[in-house]
Amino acid sequence: MLSRRTRRSAGLFIVALSMLLALVVATPVAAKGPPGNNGTVKIDALDFDNHPNNEPHVDCEFQVDFYGFDEDPTYFAQVIFELHAPTAAGRTMSVTSGSLTPFIGGDDNAGGGSEAGLDASETYKLQFTGDPHPQQGYHVKLTVHAPGSQGADTKHKVFWVQPCDPITPVNPPSNPPSNPPSNPPSNPPGGGAAGGNPPREGTQGSSGGVVPLLPNTAMDSGLSSLALFAGALLLGGSAGATVVAVRRTRSRR
Repeated sequence: MLSRRTRRSAGLFIVALSMLLALVVATPVAAKGPPGNNGTVKIDALDFDNHPNNEPHVDCEFQVDFYGFDEDPTYFAQVIFELHAPTAAGRTMSVTSGSLTPFIGGDDNAGGGSEAGLDASETYKLQFTGDPHPQQGYHVKLTVHAPGSQGADTKHKVFWVQPCDPITPVNPPSNPPSNPPSNPPSNPPGGGAAGGNPPREGTQGSSGGVVPLLPNTAMDSGLSSLALFAGALLLGGSAGATVVAVRRTRSRR
């Protein structure tokens, strides 16, 4: 029969061995961590790295980094981008590159939000229409739904994105004419007043001299013909008088 002291030592050994076995079995479970809303997301600007810092002002190309999510071959995140105030109204946005369902279940959540816990990095480009904020660009809200969570499974980030394309004004100013029309002359060619008839014979011109007759109207033509006819009559009368005088002189001789 074992002594009392021996039985006591054996009991203590059995208790210690039981505690050690329990610790060994529980250690792998503790490494995976309890199920829940594990994981975090960060916005990464150029130049890309694995450091888990958030950069809320990015160029047109940026990354979303996923850290500390649970392990499962069926775990794909759902990524949603939305325009956010003050650049939401009257504008549109579309995703031109990058997967909206990246795989994030490659390993357990050991490492959490550190570089060791990086599960995935996805590069995105967004296309916008409408005017951006003059200094900040476009305000964008990111929502990530991660499977494997108990309760809420969403992660959020809000950040500013610069447009990839040059900004074109909605109504660009028109170019003024390179050679604007000169003012029309106050006195058109011809020497007379603008819009009037040339001065007639005997009137003063713009330089103060007498302007000769300009027979360029029907009335001027009629007056000229009448003057020529009267001159012919006068010349005919003078010639007749001259003939009579010559005859009288000869008869006297």
